[in-house]
Amino acid sequence: MKYGFIKTAAATPKISVANPADNAKEIIKLINKASSQSVELLVFPEMSITGYTCGELFLSAPLIKETLAAIENIRKASINKKTLIFIGAPLLFKSKLYSCAIALQKGKILGVIPKTALPGYNEFYEPRHFKSGAKLDDIIDLSGQKVIISTNILFQASNDESVKIAAEICEDMFIANPPSIRHAQAGALIIVNLSASNELIGKSDYRRTLINAQSGRLSCAYVYASAGEGESVSDIVFSGHRIIAENGSILNESSLFDTGLTISEIDISRLAYERRKLNVYKINDKGYHKVDFDFYDSDLPFERKFSPAPFVPSDKDDISKRAELILQMQSYALAARLQKTGLEAVIGISGGLDSCLALLVILRSYEILKRKKGGIIAITMPGLGTSVQTLKNVAKLQKACHIKIKEIPISKTVISHLKDIGHKGGKDIVYENAQARERTQILMDIANAQKGLVIGTGDLSENALGWCTYSGDHISMYGVNSSVPKTLVKYLVSYEADRVIEYKDALTDILNTEISPELLPSKKGKISQKTEDIIGPYELHDFFLYYTVRFGQRPQKTVRLALEAFKGKYKKLEIEKWVTVFVKRFFRNQFKRNCWTDGVKIGTISLSPRGDWRMPSEADEDLWLKDIKSKK
Repeated sequence: MKYGFIKTAAATPKISVANPADNAKEIIKLINKASSQSVELLVFPEMSITGYTCGELFLSAPLIKETLAAIENIRKASINKKTLIFIGAPLLFKSKLYSCAIALQKGKILGVIPKTALPGYNEFYEPRHFKSGAKLDDIIDLSGQKVIISTNILFQASNDESVKIAAEICEDMFIANPPSIRHAQAGALIIVNLSASNELIGKSDYRRTLINAQSGRLSCAYVYASAGEGESVSDIVFSGHRIIAENGSILNESSLFDTGLTISEIDISRLAYERRKLNVYKINDKGYHKVDFDFYDSDLPFERKFSPAPFVPSDKDDISKRAELILQMQSYALAARLQKTGLEAVIGISGGLDSCLALLVILRSYEILKRKKGGIIAITMPGLGTSVQTLKNVAKLQKACHIKIKEIPISKTVISHLKDIGHKGGKDIVYENAQARERTQILMDIANAQKGLVIGTGDLSENALGWCTYSGDHISMYGVNSSVPKTLVKYLVSYEADRVIEYKDALTDILNTEISPELLPSKKGKISQKTEDIIGPYELHDFFLYYTVRFGQRPQKTVRLALEAFKGKYKKLEIEKWVTVFVKRFFRNQFKRNCWTDGVKIGTISLSPRGDWRMPSEADEDLWLKDIKSKK
């Protein structure tokens, strides 16, 4: 386990009903296979040693005896294995039979967890053979070891106290008050479920929904392994369904009617952060047994996939649905603000992406309010760095959207102002920011003169990096893009280009224009100042932003995930360079965020000082910068 990841597998062996010896061999094969792939946590189905469909044979002495022999064989096979393994078996204890999960590692049996809920409806008749272990808390002799048998066991990593694992069995998940709730409240971050759930039309969807929901509501990982091939099909059939979920998302899932391993990595540090952030878990582990085991600090190859654009859904249909929802959220929020104030929208149009998106939101809000588009006050303010391309973009946008965009050149005014303050004429930060502030002054004054509301165009990525001019484009009267990251801005504009045919040509040109503040003189009419050459690729910064703010992740781990997500595109030194830029800019520009204009939150990340992100402007970034090069 390195960077907080635990390589996990759910396993379905091919079994022979009532043949523990053969089943142990199949289980051992999968244990060896999992071990060869560096799996650290391995979960088998309920009754995997005997098969779930033994019926009256469960009560027979030969089966009970051979089950113990099979457990011993599996224990011996695990002696040199670092994997924490959960297997399912019927166990006789004090003359009662229990369906149990048995945990073992490195040849040692760590604990036995009995099943709580025994289904006795429809095709199920477990109370006929088994007793509920809901109140069981005792010591059992198993493979020559004295072992705790209880539903209240937390398996905790000796080298990381945040890693706590608990188990429930099949029907336990389906009841109104599953043991997993109690386990999570006791501190468990991973719940394993050894199951024998038969297949019916629609049941796999129901099962998936339950597992996903349970992992989400408990802020935990849920590892589910169900019985499959080899079970009796006299009246029912088993599909070997396996699911690994984390905090409301499916990490990996098997197909139905499949045997073998389903593998992914559980991010335990992310789950621990989520619990700390939510602050709703009052830990109550009274009555729980703490059983230690070991995980090992090794950087393993990932099975899990990491999107290079975490703010953007990978599925085309999903991005269309998401884009529509986001635009509705932005436009309905703006419509409410315009209606409340009774003002018209005032916007500066640069010909770039952000102002384009803000204009599209304004157009939608006017439709919602049933206002005429003629009321929109749109201004373009070409300056000392404005390119021919962005001027063309503005003209195309005006024609496509059927609005009037008034042109107010600012070059003469800015040059005059620079002379007034004794500026020496260099192309420095004063030269650049004077233009941004002049544009904001014009918009504010026009808003006052024409009863308007200045709509901000700055996005979440610029806000995070402080890539804005204080009291220039830094301020507005309502920021519709304030929680939309740059990588998502592109998709929203692209969506509108596809949705409204009239917009297509104009928006396509804007999408193909280099991102630039255009504050330095253009070269032969072309953009000379490219933002991503100066501060780094926005796709990397949005990746850093997502993992830093959403999960409180250390920079070194973020570098490792970026290497995986952008495999082959960026080298480690390049990623470390830009994450260093991100950390420095993120910390040093908090003072700008502390007085950021209000605007609608649209995703899980917002840097609003009134809502999600409270951070002192004087916070020191040294710990985060040191971590980038740390080897620990």
